[in-house]
Amino acid sequence: MSSSRVWHYCVGDQTYEKLETLDGRQQRIVRHNDAVHTLWPQSRLAVVERREALAAWSTTPQRVDPKALDQYELRPNGAARVAGREATVFVLEPRDALRYAQRLWADQATGLMLRADVIGPGTGQPVLESTAFSEIEVDVEPQPQAVLQTLRKLDDYRVVRPQQKRTTLEAEGWVLAKPVSGFHLAGCLNRGMETTGETDPVLQAVFSDGLTHVSVFLEPYRPQHHRREVQARQGATATVTRRHGEHWVTAVGDVPPATLQLFADAIERRR
Repeated sequence: MSSSRVWHYCVGDQTYEKLETLDGRQQRIVRHNDAVHTLWPQSRLAVVERREALAAWSTTPQRVDPKALDQYELRPNGAARVAGREATVFVLEPRDALRYAQRLWADQATGLMLRADVIGPGTGQPVLESTAFSEIEVDVEPQPQAVLQTLRKLDDYRVVRPQQKRTTLEAEGWVLAKPVSGFHLAGCLNRGMETTGETDPVLQAVFSDGLTHVSVFLEPYRPQHHRREVQARQGATATVTRRHGEHWVTAVGDVPPATLQLFADAIERRR
């Protein structure tokens, strides 16, 4: 279990967010519109990226694409209190075994998602992962400077700006030969990995079913780094790695490992 403190303010067309971990390794994420700074105080490292290049880092999902209802059945599941607020509970049941069920608690006054559980299959439907607000204040006075002041204290930080370039699988010589049912390609980026010391870019393709996402990373195979293929799961998040000729494939997502295997099997090099 991990805890974070989150600030979110909107002032006109300006958006300010800050996320600060409260346990484990200290980390701060600060966003002003599309500019996102990830700060690691202990190592004095700041990584600056565009929001479009990042997976969502908010504490709970705040939007469900209507297209998700092609893959999930939505049904009401009563009401409950979360963080001292009245919430309506919904369950999204998958229509196949390629994804997990989710239970969502939506604030009755604002629609804000207060809690989200990822539910595993089988008897008892175990909760694989749960994300929730424990305390929340709504309609507070915006304090954008309180968010931005963190960025004024980076004089002794090493600031890294990874290269990011929008692209397509086809332009990079790849194709998903057999689509995975219900998932569509949401975006594709070439990402420079300056923080790891590697010079070769990593291609990231993000697939979505309207509710959850799968990221497929494609990079040159390096024997000293890619020692063995892996299939692992921690909570709801699974990881599958595989060698593909002179390349290394990594698939990650809050889906069953078998779903990631389908992505790893279907990705093909065309040049």
